[in-house]
Amino acid sequence: MRNNFLFLILLFLTSTLSFSQQKITWQNLSKVTYTEKFFPLYDEYFKYPEFSLSVKKLEGKQITITGYFLNISPEDNLFILSKGPMSSCFFCGQGGPETTIELQFSNKSNFKTDNIVAITGTLKLNKDDVEHFNYILNECTGVLVK
Repeated sequence: MRNNFLFLILLFLTSTLSFSQQKITWQNLSKVTYTEKFFPLYDEYFKYPEFSLSVKKLEGKQITITGYFLNISPEDNLFILSKGPMSSCFFCGQGGPETTIELQFSNKSNFKTDNIVAITGTLKLNKDDVEHFNYILNECTGVLVK
């Protein structure tokens, strides 16, 4: 009886841990539409995202996604994960805002620009703060893929 109880606890913990992190692709994040919205503070129009239900379901979840690391401003802790390398990223007109993720690391990052990395963190959706990206991963950790 005791062995059955321990087995059930182990099974529960294993299944909980395996579902607590979700591996996603850039295709998952592409389900977003945009409208132009005026932001008086900047006297400019910005793309205002409307996230699909499938994307909204990812908010607050721990996810892992693979992409190109962009070391934009290490002194300001500005790191980005991009669907494409620096030469063809969102800033160069090669995609929309849904092809980049702002990374907020738990510890210092040692990756270099254009390293292919798998990043894990808690996804935050941002539709109002133009100082940050539409997708933000908090408490990031990462591993070099290639």
